[in-house]
Amino acid sequence: MGKFEIKEVKTGVKFNLKAGNGQIVATSQIYKSMDTCKKGIDSVVKNADSPIVVVE
Repeated sequence: MGKFEIKEVKTGVKFNLKAGNGQIVATSQIYKSMDTCKKGIDSVVKNADSPIVVVE
């Protein structure tokens, strides 16, 4: 099972989404506060079932 890890960086807070094997599969933008970072995680969880894949 994957998990979100929140990390403080010099300019704010970000999260990594890690797969069950520990590999990072997604990294967020840098948020200014822990609260907004957690809201970003909530958004990913809410919208993660989207079947749309975009390759740029």
